[in-house]
Amino acid sequence: MKKHIKDFCIRGLMFAWVGPTITAIVWYFIWKAGKIESLSPSEVLIGILSTSALAFIAAGISIVHQIEELPKVTAALIQGTVLYIDYLGFYLLNGWITVDKILIFTICFAIGFVFIWSCIYISTRIRVAKMNKNLAK
Repeated sequence: MKKHIKDFCIRGLMFAWVGPTITAIVWYFIWKAGKIESLSPSEVLIGILSTSALAFIAAGISIVHQIEELPKVTAALIQGTVLYIDYLGFYLLNGWITVDKILIFTICFAIGFVFIWSCIYISTRIRVAKMNKNLAK
């Protein structure tokens, strides 16, 4: 278990820098859409810290796929649930979505997660099948 916690932290720290980058990109598009003129220091602080935490959690939770005792579907459900709560919580905290848009967010998240997870799963299965075929020769 200690190894998984350590790996979670390492993965999270490797990608925590993505948080401020995400924040800058989102703020740029919100500014271009004419929705904000300027940001207060507290908005900047909350945005940078919260998106750093978001990226840390999102990267770290991928460790569930390394836990051999977990079935793939269970690992995917754990990852999807944590990501959903992570994204939704921080998006609401930063005011990037409003409560009335949660259903739309949920549908988009579910479709996106299933699509991305399926693509990765299928490509991995194809690579493993090729390796097994090469080993059988």
